Order: sequence, then C-alpha cells, then structure tokens
Amino acid sequence: MLDVLIDTVEATVFGTNCYVVAPAAGEECVVVDPGVDVADRLAEVLRRHRLKPAAVLLTHGHLDHTFSVTPVCGAHGVAATIHAADAHRLHDPLAGLGAPLRAALEATTGAVTWREPDEVVTVEDGAALRVAGLSIDVSHAPGHTEGSVLFSVQRPGEADVLLSGDVLFAGSIGRTDLPGGDHRAMLRSLLTRVLPLDDATEVLPGHGPATTIARERATNPHLRRLAGLSGFTGLTGG
Repeated sequence: MLDVLIDTVEATVFGTNCYVVAPAAGEECVVVDPGVDVADRLAEVLRRHRLKPAAVLLTHGHLDHTFSVTPVCGAHGVAATIHAADAHRLHDPLAGLGAPLRAALEATTGAVTWREPDEVVTVEDGAALRVAGLSIDVSHAPGHTEGSVLFSVQRPGEADVLLSGDVLFAGSIGRTDLPGGDHRAMLRSLLTRVLPLDDATEVLPGHGPATTIARERATNPHLRRLAGLSGFTGLTGG
C-alpha cells in the first residue's frame, strides 16, 4: 500500500488483527484494536519502524479487540478512542464474555483482570480525525455492536484503506448474535456504509486476510444478496 505504513500483529486468542498505521517509518502512528496478548509483539513492531503511538483506535468494544488497550495506552500516554455507543463496554468488557469464552481466554493468558484506560475519547458518525499525520474518517456501522465503526484512512491520489473491524471480512460479515448485535442494523450498515464504497478501497478486517471492496462486491455472498436490495426502504430507512 502506497503512501502509508501498515503493519499487523495477530492476537494469540480469537485471531484479532491489531493494526499499526503511520505515514512512514520514524513518525507518529495510530494503533487499532489491540487484542489479546499483543503488547510485547506490538512494542517490537513499533521499535522496528521507529514509531510513536499518538492514539489507540477501537472499531468496537468487544474484549477480543480491546484486551490490551489499557497497557498500550498507558505505555505511551495516549487515549483510547471509541464510538460513544460502545464506550460503556470499556467499563467491564469481561461481564458479557460468557463462561466458555472466559475459560478459553484464561487457558492462554491466565487469570483475567480488567482496568479501564485512564483517558477515553468518544467519536460520532462523520467525525474526521487528524492524528499522527493521518486523515481518518469515522463511519458508524452498527450491527455487530451498537457502536461499531469503520475507519477510513485517506491516501491522496490512492484508494482509501478501510479498517472494517468486525463489520466486513473477506468472504463474510460480522456476527450479530453476540452482545450488542442486531442483524437488521447490520444489513442497514452493509447497504448504506459498505456497498457505496469505491471498488478500489483496500479492506483490513478485524479477523482474517485483507481484501478489497471490489472483491467482496463480486464474491462475498452476503454483499451479493444485499446488492439487489439497495432500494428497499424497509432496510435503508428511506
């Protein structure tokens, strides 16, 4: 990807992608979705590229995307940024985890405790973030959770980079049967937030490999089904 540096650390549990985004090596950066036990490997990525975090961005508040947010924010003296509708999940994300998932997590990490970040900044739909030399637009895309968002990193003269969290994956979409999920809201988000995006948009999802909007429009069965419903006012609210 031209004109922006992006590196990835995959979490040891749940396979969450934590992204580091910067204009170039030796600059400030943003960290997106620091998941389970990524702090040490993230620190190595930052050292390798000589980067200094200016913010931690969260696509939503589920624990697999926020597990390391407090130590990462604390290590660099930066705030955690999350949509206002998901900010409550940073109070105690363990509460909605459920016994089986908590057992799986503790089998890898040991006893799990939680402390909220010292500083939490909330954003709303349409926010234009200017941080670490990057221009990042925020699009509210509920469905996986109430406060799920898409972060679009602008690249002048090149296709945008979409950090899609758990809204859109390569070949699939986010679940709606977890805390905060709403299937109808997810369909609206895909129709009104994802399908209108430019085909050239690079997509970096919360789990799994990178893709493009063109590829997903052509091959993702969920988007293919929805494409014919773009004028259906029952979903779009028009």
